[in-house]
Amino acid sequence: MKCSKPKPPSGVRRPVKPTPSDAATPVVSDFYDRFPYPGDPLQDGPPPGYNWRWCHDSVLAAVHGAVPKRSDRSMPVRILDAGCGTGVSTDYLCHLNPGAQVLAVDISAGALDVARERLQRSGGADQVDDLRQEQRSLLDLQGEGPFDYINSVGVLHHLRDPLAGLKALGSLLADGGLLHLFLYANGGRWEIHRTQRVLTRLGAGTGAEGLRLGRDLFQSLPESNRLRLNYEQRWRIDTAADSNFADMYLHPQETSYDLSSLFSLIDIAGLQFAGFSNPAVWNPSRLLQGELLDRALALPERDRWLLVEDLDPDISHFEFFVSRTPIRPHQWDDDAELLKTRGRRQPCLWGWPSANLLGPDLEPISLSAAEIGLLEAIENQPDHALGELGLGDETAAVARELVARKLLLLEP
Repeated sequence: MKCSKPKPPSGVRRPVKPTPSDAATPVVSDFYDRFPYPGDPLQDGPPPGYNWRWCHDSVLAAVHGAVPKRSDRSMPVRILDAGCGTGVSTDYLCHLNPGAQVLAVDISAGALDVARERLQRSGGADQVDDLRQEQRSLLDLQGEGPFDYINSVGVLHHLRDPLAGLKALGSLLADGGLLHLFLYANGGRWEIHRTQRVLTRLGAGTGAEGLRLGRDLFQSLPESNRLRLNYEQRWRIDTAADSNFADMYLHPQETSYDLSSLFSLIDIAGLQFAGFSNPAVWNPSRLLQGELLDRALALPERDRWLLVEDLDPDISHFEFFVSRTPIRPHQWDDDAELLKTRGRRQPCLWGWPSANLLGPDLEPISLSAAEIGLLEAIENQPDHALGELGLGDETAAVARELVARKLLLLEP
């Protein structure tokens, strides 16, 4: 339920543009004023689809293995969208976390103008208890927070000092809070890096001329050229919008990582790695089989991830969660304990109620009659424990399968 207190005007600008702490900020801000990113079109009404990584309860279930009891929540969830750009992520954060308090910041006035219009047109601003959209650097948010959830996707790698940015965000986390990050990976950006260097050597610049020359480059290269093939086969659709093309090939400031340097960054920042938000990518079973897979699965966890990194040169980014303290996810191995919990249906399902729908990663899924029955019983009797739903001896097994597929959230 929303609080009854009056809201301040949404998206109020600060009267004076703040002086940023990062020396690269003015250059990056000017770049995004020219090319507001991401270039997703505005729409009236809620955004299309969803992304479970922007739903706080879904994130808690994925990382901790459980969500807090509803009776334990006396305050709205506090969310920071650090580097919100044109507001695509903010829009989803508002629609998927009704009643939350959301602060969205970006260094680009041009991007924020688009973000404010997006949230007004979509109705996202009306879904939350409070929404602020402000032109500020994530390095200069002292006095804000603490936040239960921080979303910072595709931002830190554009700072002159990403470590300073990570430390700044980590300092804003509440106890038990989570930070979701997306950082570039070296391996899958080999062709992108070369294209960037080519355009720099040709003096293309980071404005309209650079955009024209960049698009001309891919038309001019031989059809068999690796850089052209990488663009046409992998990135052409993603970079159809000019702002998206510029962000990929013309950006004036970026850093990318391999897994070893990524974990070093997290460690130096004094934070804890809390899991990938695309864990299927890091499962060697998608690449190996037989004895090779058995050997891979016998490796320590981080060695398995390093193996996958070496095996898959197309991995172009890392998306993951970090926390202030180590997290030991609940495994729900004991049937008696599991049946004492209350459940919630995953809110990020497309097509429910149906036996055939899209799951939390937009993957097609099929539900058995028993799975549908359990999810429907939970919705009809939300205050009952799983063992009180009267569904028989297979309830624990069915619930455990739904949890493994991220379709059921458990409340101890």
